[in-house]
Amino acid sequence: MEDPRDALTTERARAEKLLADVERSMRDVSDARDGANTDDEHDPEGATLAWERGSLGAVRDDARRRIDQVDAALARLDAGTYGICTVGGEPIPDARLAVVPWAATCVAHA
Repeated sequence: MEDPRDALTTERARAEKLLADVERSMRDVSDARDGANTDDEHDPEGATLAWERGSLGAVRDDARRRIDQVDAALARLDAGTYGICTVGGEPIPDARLAVVPWAATCVAHA
């Protein structure tokens, strides 16, 4: 198996950019809400803005989670345990790591 550090750092940079973009969008949605009727239930735009905030929050949380997963994979790489299932201790197949380089578990334990 080749050193996956490049794939991991590329994924981390992608997730960081996504996180920054989403946080900027969340600020834009919040700014659009400023000065508007704060009664989401009766404001025709309220439901849309609430949905936008919720959707963006989910994407933000996923990006943060991905950064944490990549950081954990980099730590395993540095510790010499990368590619070993954290649940069962068996090797994670190279095909899985090629698709999900931050994978901490084999397919059976995923």
